[in-house]
Amino acid sequence: MFFGTYTPKLDEKGRLFLPAKFRDELTEGLVVTRGQERCLTVWSLEDFGKLTDRLREAPVTQKNTRDYVRMLFAAASQEVPDKQGRINIPAPLREYASLRKECVVIGSMNRIEIWDPTAWATYSEEQEQKFSELSDEVFPGI
Repeated sequence: MFFGTYTPKLDEKGRLFLPAKFRDELTEGLVVTRGQERCLTVWSLEDFGKLTDRLREAPVTQKNTRDYVRMLFAAASQEVPDKQGRINIPAPLREYASLRKECVVIGSMNRIEIWDPTAWATYSEEQEQKFSELSDEVFPGI
């Protein structure tokens, strides 16, 4: 499980230091791809495989399924952290998420998200009020 907020930097080659607490689950490799709200999503190979299995069950006759699969997989990059815990973030993904040097990395349960700091600040500020309101919807009856 991934949780917490971290602020690593991209180096001049477009590599990102993974937070130390995340590295053990990702030593065998990971997939980084587009996420929602212009962030990047990092999946362990195991969890990306589970996601892929679920998408295989979705009807490819539905345009929304085809569109989602195309966008997710076309941008996906399989990476293996180096000995220092760095992963390559391909240029098209850096551009998609507007990543420069500074980044915000958040744990989001079974995945990691990589954000531009300004985008994350805007998003989290907008979501703060909704967070308390959503608890009734996400956890009805509690």
